[in-house]
Order: sequence, then structure tokens, then C-alpha cells
Amino acid sequence: MRAMLELVRAPAALSVPGDTMAGAVAAGRSPNPGLAVASVLMYWSGMALNDWADREADAVERPERPIPSGRVRPGAALGVAAVLTGAGLAAAALAGGRRGLTVAGLLAGAVWAYDLGLKRTAAGPASMAACRALDVILGAGEGGRAAVPMALAVGAHTYGI
Repeated sequence: MRAMLELVRAPAALSVPGDTMAGAVAAGRSPNPGLAVASVLMYWSGMALNDWADREADAVERPERPIPSGRVRPGAALGVAAVLTGAGLAAAALAGGRRGLTVAGLLAGAVWAYDLGLKRTAAGPASMAACRALDVILGAGEGGRAAVPMALAVGAHTYGI
């Protein structure tokens, strides 16, 4: 269990519910805990997928990580990423209806695109910024348009760092 918590960088997920809360506030809504849960699940899926995608480099550069250390099999990490993505989509649909599912689907696509190909390209920073901006839009619910300035601000901050 500890290896899985390391794989998904469990404590780091505390950084993402703020995105959905910012989106809700920008849209004049109360934060939706279910959308925050969806956001965390998507974050965890991205962390597991990241380690799966980087397993060869991590074997050299970070051998203590769960996959290269042998504590988590690569197939298990990929399975965890897929299950967490599905759980995130389900949570978004339950908490945010069709709109929540749609935005979460875009977010899932952005996460997988980043981890599986874009992170080491010139598009990497913009791709990660899109993930965080979509997370803000996810939290906005039906008031997504009102949250666009906030989403752009969070995306610009992410792009900059």
C-alpha cells in the first residue's frame, strides 16, 4: 500500500482541490466537494501514468521510485492510472452531470497527452498549464465561462513555473 501511495504522490494531491475551489468561486458558486474529489483522482492518475511513462529514465535517475525499485510492477502502475482516470470521470459525472463529465474528459485527455508524449517537447509547459486551467473550469460547474479569467491566470502561473 505504501508503494502505491508513493506512486500517486498522495500528499501532493492537496495542491489540486484549490483549482476547483477557485473555479467555483470565480463562477459565483459554492465549491463542489465531488468535483474536488474528481480533480484529486485525475491528479493521482497522472502521477501513476507519469511514473509508468518514465520508468526507464527513473531506473537510472530515480531508482528509489516504486517502479524501478520493484515495489510496483509497470503493468500495475498503468492499471492504477487507468482505474483512477475512470474513477475521476465517474466522480465528475456524479458531482457535475454531463458538463462535469465533459470537462473531466478533456482534463483526462490532457493529462494522458502530457504524460505519454508532450512533457518532453516544446508543448510540455502549455500542456501542463492546460491541465491546471481545465481543473479550474471543472470546479466552475455550469458557470464555466465566468471562470475563464481565473483558469487563464492559473494556467499562466503553471506555464511560468
